[in-house]
Amino acid sequence: MGTFSTYDGTKLAYHGPSGPDPLICLPGGPMQASSYLAGLPLGDVLRLDLRGTGDSEEAPKETYRADRQVDDVEAFRQHLGLDKLRLLGHSAGGTLAILYAARFPQHVKEIVLVAPSPRVVGIDVTDEDRREVALRRSGEPWYPEAIKAFEEIWAGNMTPEAFKRIGPFWYGRYDDAARELEDHPTNDEGAREFYAEGALDPDVTRAALETLDVPALLIAGEVDVALPPKRAQEYADLFPRARLVVQPGAGHFPWVDDPEAFAATVQRIP
Repeated sequence: MGTFSTYDGTKLAYHGPSGPDPLICLPGGPMQASSYLAGLPLGDVLRLDLRGTGDSEEAPKETYRADRQVDDVEAFRQHLGLDKLRLLGHSAGGTLAILYAARFPQHVKEIVLVAPSPRVVGIDVTDEDRREVALRRSGEPWYPEAIKAFEEIWAGNMTPEAFKRIGPFWYGRYDDAARELEDHPTNDEGAREFYAEGALDPDVTRAALETLDVPALLIAGEVDVALPPKRAQEYADLFPRARLVVQPGAGHFPWVDDPEAFAATVQRIP
């Protein structure tokens, strides 16, 4: 583990070997400890614990907002002494990666978005989009209880219990490896602040992406209810140099569903 002090003195932690050209991994959740990314089947990876998560120090809650954490990523780049970063953002971590690339395009070498949240670019995933994907899982043993919970959510009954019961939909295979990901801690206060009012300006971000002249790779899961493939294509089309790969049979955590396929895809960044 390494540490550094960011712009406001908060000490942040990172994990992994420190090679000459590491892949900087930004976790999702939002605000989940980066430990859930420890199983990424990739070499030379540095996982950043966002402020208030994992081994990083807590900070004032207003600094957990996504756009304000961009300065932490820039401080990390300076700490590593790198001119350009290879960025990987998963889920809400994709939001942070995109916001960094929009503000500091001169310091981005390439960007990998794994099942990224579409909120940062204003793409709306509808209930019908999710239902279309969810219905494809009807042969799974957990399906009857999970789809019942999804129907409750779609009807407006958005309780924590209902969201917990749809958990199996996040994975291509709901097995022991998938269940292990559910045990990694999240900063709940930070998660509420991450997308607070003012954090996102999709129109400005989309305009910035139009001129982001770096290789971009977007990996979507074939059965991911968070970012269905057709919305992933819409997302990839925002970049001038993007390649979309839809991983067969994968959900929101494609490296867990098929590590070899995931690793092979990342190794072929355009």
